[in-house]
Amino acid sequence: MSNTLIICLVISLLAVISYVWGKIPMALTAVISLAAFVLFGCLSPEDALSYFGNANGIMIMSMFVVAAGLQRTKFVKNVANSVNRFANGSIIKVMAGYVIVSVILSQFIQSPMIVFGIMAPMMIETCKIMDISPSKVMYPLGVSAIATCSAFPLGSGATVAAELNGYLSASDYTAAVVQLTDPMKARFPLVIVCVIWCVFFAFKFAPDHKVEHSGEAIEKGRRPEEKPALKPFQEVAGYVIFFAVTIALLFQKQINSVLIAPTWLICFIGAVMMVVCGVLNGREALRTLNLSMYLLFVGAMAMSGALANSGAGQLIGDAIASVAQSVGNPYIIGLVFFLVPFLLTQVMQNRGVMMIFIPIAIQACKSMGANPVGIIIMVQAACLSAFMTPMATPAVPMIMAEGNYTFSDMVKQSLIPAVLFCIVTVIWTMTVFPLYA
Repeated sequence: MSNTLIICLVISLLAVISYVWGKIPMALTAVISLAAFVLFGCLSPEDALSYFGNANGIMIMSMFVVAAGLQRTKFVKNVANSVNRFANGSIIKVMAGYVIVSVILSQFIQSPMIVFGIMAPMMIETCKIMDISPSKVMYPLGVSAIATCSAFPLGSGATVAAELNGYLSASDYTAAVVQLTDPMKARFPLVIVCVIWCVFFAFKFAPDHKVEHSGEAIEKGRRPEEKPALKPFQEVAGYVIFFAVTIALLFQKQINSVLIAPTWLICFIGAVMMVVCGVLNGREALRTLNLSMYLLFVGAMAMSGALANSGAGQLIGDAIASVAQSVGNPYIIGLVFFLVPFLLTQVMQNRGVMMIFIPIAIQACKSMGANPVGIIIMVQAACLSAFMTPMATPAVPMIMAEGNYTFSDMVKQSLIPAVLFCIVTVIWTMTVFPLYA
């Protein structure tokens, strides 16, 4: 084990301890850990600097502005009033409506962060009408977008089988083929359990924090100022811009065949247009930008990059492959290949963990003469079920900002669904896709 790897693990451990301890602001912990990774050679200065301009970070900040613009219109309040009439004061009915729409959007938009950014403004307004704290509902709304992303062969989910077959081909294991509907077959029970948990139970375990949004109250205890209604042009512009951004994200692949339109640029243009069209003035737009959340995101990206660069993920993956080959029970093998990537994804970006563990899982199955289809789908499901920490996926810092959650809040709320998702996924997948057919 190299000195760089040891130092990287120590810095990461100290950062996680600080997040859990909660005495130091999380944003400060994030930037201190980033500086430490650079000083001790775990990250190059160029890599560290690149995280401040990361496309996901720009998307997060842009979506805050786009969402705030929609919140200034009457649309959000009208939707929230309609939901409230339907729910008749029932938080379960509210959660059912928002969670189901979130799951549907997650099949067409590959970014849970974008899905959450679309849904959060309407949920916030509903919370105001029902007089409940957004901290009770933001976590389940976010988890429903993360854990069900691309679960069905629709939109972005239609490419999942092709991606997994690419890993199989690269590993020269072409005897096994992932069919278009195989990922859906494996993940469907997890989707059902996720929806049930988020609708009926998650809000009961959520903290009840006071949450301030979009600069409504700069000073704690100050009453939010009443803002004048938008002029007709600005009102219509708010609708048009928000839904244009949403539609552009849904049809991004088609747009990219004609124009250069990466996701961050679509969101960024939407944010700029909210100001240009007068839906938000410059000061309002700036007040929506959550600097602490952004620095937390940058620090989380830095930790993920440092762990990947140091070889920590590869080291753990090789050890897991060795253990798997010595275990005879396919369900235990499945548990190992779900649990370890799931836990590692809490401190590394899920795409990086997938790139490490899917090839390792294929090679392990190849050595055992086993069918890798179920295992690699399960590894992917584990990596996509990353919702416990801000290092897991860019959506989590956004959820923490909207719900005013601490690191401890996130971990506490995640324990039960993590166990449920693990048990359901392992038992179902290893039964439907047995290792030794």
